[in-house]
Amino acid sequence: MTQNGKKQNAKNMTVVVTGASGRTGSRVATAVRAAGLEVRAASRARGFDWEDPTTWAGTLRGADAAYLVYPSDVGAPAATEGVGALAREAVGLGVRRLVLLSARGERQAAATEEALKTSGADWTVVQASWFSQNFSEGPLVEEVRQGGLTFPAGEVREPFIDVRDIADVVATVLTSGERYVGRSVEVTGPRLLSFREAVAEIGAATGRELTYTPVPARAYGEALTGFGVPAEEAEFLVEVFEGLLDGRNARVTDGVREVLGRAPRDFAEFVRESTAAWV
Repeated sequence: MTQNGKKQNAKNMTVVVTGASGRTGSRVATAVRAAGLEVRAASRARGFDWEDPTTWAGTLRGADAAYLVYPSDVGAPAATEGVGALAREAVGLGVRRLVLLSARGERQAAATEEALKTSGADWTVVQASWFSQNFSEGPLVEEVRQGGLTFPAGEVREPFIDVRDIADVVATVLTSGERYVGRSVEVTGPRLLSFREAVAEIGAATGRELTYTPVPARAYGEALTGFGVPAEEAEFLVEVFEGLLDGRNARVTDGVREVLGRAPRDFAEFVRESTAAWV
């Protein structure tokens, strides 16, 4: 039920989508609209700022649900504090149905997930594997355009997930009543690839010979610092990479199929549709 006593369904639910101009938020907004729900886009351009709690109430008030994606890493201490505080404010305003995007296998994210779970919300956590779109829209795209990728992933294999599948999962979770309330859903792509194999698939699709150079996480962190990333942030990322890229996530799950009733999109499909990003 919403704060107005209405049954939440596709005809009357208003969903706040944070990060609405970002990689996942923009696609969640599209999927939620396609499911028949009303979207209230939340971004700095629209007056919502994760770092300014005074902007939260105006965005949340009168909504029925919210999709929460923290702008930096979900495992950062600021994320734990911010998600917990926003979730409590949302619940206080009657917006109890909250879906958080989290990182699959990231130890540091557990505190943020717990902050949501203890907020009083009707929560769902979507724990996603590494995004396919990190290669085409995220921090790695410029390197790939320049001819290769240097990254601290060794030869670890990862079930890259298309963010459109994450968006479809979020929309379905929100329109499935109580089915996914109080649950964490782990979503991955359908097959394992190493970062070397992923880069090779991109190279084959674009007709370019791309290189992949694995480096230790510590060396990668030092490089980030050299590029101007604050030392504290770089150190945090080193810790995250050392955990996430140690092989713990080298398995696929049935999360997408469980929620959507279909297989997740393959990395090859993403590559075919994204070649313009690397030209």
